[in-house]
Amino acid sequence: MKISYDLLFFLTTISINFSLSFSKLSSGVSVVTSPSFLHRRHQQLFVLRAGGDVPQTDISAVRKSLADLIQEKNCGPILIRLAWHDAGTFQKSDHTGGPRGCMRFEGKESEACFGANNGLDIARSLLQPIKEKVAPNMSYADFWVLASIVAIKEMGGPDVKFRIGRKDASSIDESVAEGRHPDADKGCDHLRNVFHRMGLTDKDIVILSGAHTVGRCHLDRSGFDGAWTEDPHKFDNSYYVDMLNKEWKETTTNVGNPQFNSNDEKMMLISDLALLSDENFRVYVEKYAEDEQAF
Repeated sequence: MKISYDLLFFLTTISINFSLSFSKLSSGVSVVTSPSFLHRRHQQLFVLRAGGDVPQTDISAVRKSLADLIQEKNCGPILIRLAWHDAGTFQKSDHTGGPRGCMRFEGKESEACFGANNGLDIARSLLQPIKEKVAPNMSYADFWVLASIVAIKEMGGPDVKFRIGRKDASSIDESVAEGRHPDADKGCDHLRNVFHRMGLTDKDIVILSGAHTVGRCHLDRSGFDGAWTEDPHKFDNSYYVDMLNKEWKETTTNVGNPQFNSNDEKMMLISDLALLSDENFRVYVEKYAEDEQAF
């Protein structure tokens, strides 16, 4: 897939900390990039002196191990979900939440216990041996982001630049309260409340939703059931194409949750089809369905 501006910009924004991201330069300084400025399509740089020794990690070895895992286990979609749900707690107004590896903590107050994070223990268990073997000096927040970036690439998506420097939470006490992730059974107003809180736009909401082109819902984890697209391990624009071109019939899952199914047994959530009911969202759905490179 040719690297497109819209998706690459968004994924690059996600791939940095939603508060501050550091990249080590050869001159021995670190550049700090504010994503709120990135979100306005430019960067403002602040130069800080790097102090002390920085433990080294062979990023190429980490990437290789992650790629091997994804090829062996076909686990790319859940690795993307792990990184997104770690980052998706960010709140722009007070800079709380964001990627901090909080799901690694055990206990009822941990973000791992959020209903939205059901099943992500599978992703963390798959990744932990690689973390211990080749990435012991990386923060979990960095490591999970890198895993998602490799997953996107392995499934045919763009090569997203990786920026290192996210700092892990030091204890479970830094977990945020549950309720910052989007609910699958709610519509446009809810989507805007959730994503605008992070400083994202309507366009960003549609781009983020496009990640549903990979993966599937599992009844025992979310209460919803089925894959969005024909090939849940291919990163392309099928999500938008199918949303517009297939007939979607309202139904309920075996546990009573509402969703929409097509004649070929693909599914959409209420939060997915909500993108067609609002013109500000729909214009981007139509754009990305028509032009994969724009996505």
